[in-house]
Amino acid sequence: MIKFGDKSRWGRIAVLLAAGALAASATYANESGEADFWWSPGSGETFPAQLDYPNDLGTLRLVLDGGPMETAGHPFFEPLGPNGRACITCHQPRDGMSLTPATARAQWDATGGQDPLFAAYDGSNCPTMPQGERDSHSLLLDYGLFRIQRAWPPVDLHTGEQVEPDFEIEVVRDPWGCNTGEHYGLDAENPSISVYRRPRPVANLRYVMTSTFNMDPKTGMPYLNDPETGEPIPGNLMADARTGTLRWQMRDAARSHLEMLDELTEDQLQRIEEFERRIYVSQQTMHTGGNLAAAGAQGGPEPMVHFEAGLLGTLGKPLWSEFDAWREPDPNATPEELEFRASVVRGVDLFLHDTFLLTDTAGINHRLGFGSPYRVACVTCHNMEHMGLDAGAGQIAIGTNNSPFANQNPHLPLFRIRCTGRPHIDLGREFLTTDPGYALTTGRCQDVGKITAQTMRGMASRAPFFANGSAEDIGAVVDFYDRRYDIGYTEQERQDMINLLSAL
Repeated sequence: MIKFGDKSRWGRIAVLLAAGALAASATYANESGEADFWWSPGSGETFPAQLDYPNDLGTLRLVLDGGPMETAGHPFFEPLGPNGRACITCHQPRDGMSLTPATARAQWDATGGQDPLFAAYDGSNCPTMPQGERDSHSLLLDYGLFRIQRAWPPVDLHTGEQVEPDFEIEVVRDPWGCNTGEHYGLDAENPSISVYRRPRPVANLRYVMTSTFNMDPKTGMPYLNDPETGEPIPGNLMADARTGTLRWQMRDAARSHLEMLDELTEDQLQRIEEFERRIYVSQQTMHTGGNLAAAGAQGGPEPMVHFEAGLLGTLGKPLWSEFDAWREPDPNATPEELEFRASVVRGVDLFLHDTFLLTDTAGINHRLGFGSPYRVACVTCHNMEHMGLDAGAGQIAIGTNNSPFANQNPHLPLFRIRCTGRPHIDLGREFLTTDPGYALTTGRCQDVGKITAQTMRGMASRAPFFANGSAEDIGAVVDFYDRRYDIGYTEQERQDMINLLSAL
């Protein structure tokens, strides 16, 4: 395992320079061509203006808008809390500013499980388990999941007062003891629910934080306003919307993931937010399709840097118009490249125009005049230009964690939900879930299982997918939607969708 901050790295890492300086652009690989190194907190490296990482399908590219940045002393890269972690620990560049199980396993092997990544609080299945054993960290090592502890009942985001939920939670399955134990769980002195989720990418946040509406079209409720700016807070940032602004999220992460006792300072907040708003990530090259910016196409992260407010999905350019130039064959491309590019274009057309019946999807059906079923295309809900997020940000329940899919993940806890007020609009009065999702924030039974969609960029570098990591690769994502909504993809259509998502 090569440490990014290893001072002897120059003899062992092939460094390709662009514009004559490492700080401007670099591609890193070890002697076998694999990018298996780790950005260690406090290593003091310069973050280049452009940084490429090989992956199984080609190359991931990161672009730092505004040029290179020194990380020495920067609060995103320095360990600020007692557990030795920094923000970079769980948001690694090679993983698209997220963290994959493959990277976690490599770091476990390299450090004998002693890296701060595996801090007991959330880097283990439960802090009460023996921390030196691999099994105690299996959810992170095998599925890329961190423990998220939510107070129960929740606290209202508007008033700061405790919410009276309109549903009851019963723990049906607790494989790690963090929902029924003496120190953690519903019967602990400070009652809580522990769920397990993938880390969301800290990149392309200029899009994630764009507010297109003043209300959440999925609930009919107005968005909260940012107390510092007065602007509406969009709902695309966190899986369960427990924090709305970047600063809010930073403070929450500092208290939980970094286990800080002191609050982040104003200077630290400003510097972290400035970096997070500058970093862009996406796939840049494909082994089979060549450069994603070739022949007039606009793949890769550079086009995302030139974002203009308002150009969002169907409100601006057609989604994935980056690949429109590939509708005409490039005479200089190889047959393999031509076939891949044609497949991506077919995938775009499927995404935009192939319709199917959306059923029993809380947050979409039954809102804005939608019924159940309601005919949609992928672009109906994934419509933000360059990103595939929903411009009408909010939480939906596609079924990855609710009945009837909930019991398919025996490594996750299982909860029985009983609505004490109005029954859940799709699932009835009593049902199972592995993660109540947005309901852990609102206390509303109608929100059980709702989760915020993630960005679709850089997917080739950050499997597995969905908040609970239940889709092991991009093919599994396509297969889930195909089964869930009875779309009926042919083998060619399935591959076209996989190729499109891999190229984003």
